[in-house]
Amino acid sequence: QVQLVESGGGLVQSGGSLRLSCAASGRTISTRPMGWFRQPPEKERELVAGLSWSDGSTYYADSVKGRFTISRDNAKNTVILQMNSLKAEDTAVYYCAAGSRFAGAAFTRVDYWGKGTLVTVSS
Repeated sequence: QVQLVESGGGLVQSGGSLRLSCAASGRTISTRPMGWFRQPPEKERELVAGLSWSDGSTYYADSVKGRFTISRDNAKNTVILQMNSLKAEDTAVYYCAAGSRFAGAAFTRVDYWGKGTLVTVSS
């Protein structure tokens, strides 16, 4: 089992930055792709950033490319999402996720979810 706990959400003005952290406990995440999904109000959940377990390859949704950066520290079992130049449309609950073992950065199957952290961007 893997437990994921997000932190760092909050209210920020348009153009601002936030840094989300995901602390993993339980089994190691070193062989799993890690990512951040988000779910805006009344919309479906989507993968916005993913990071492979092996070669450092990344995936970013078109809507966040150039503004968001995902990174991981396997030794500390943490995953970070740095969000810059935030827009009102980034408002959502952000979920940390661990994909199936050995899957790629753009993973769709999620084995473990965090409970989410709310990001609100005011325009």
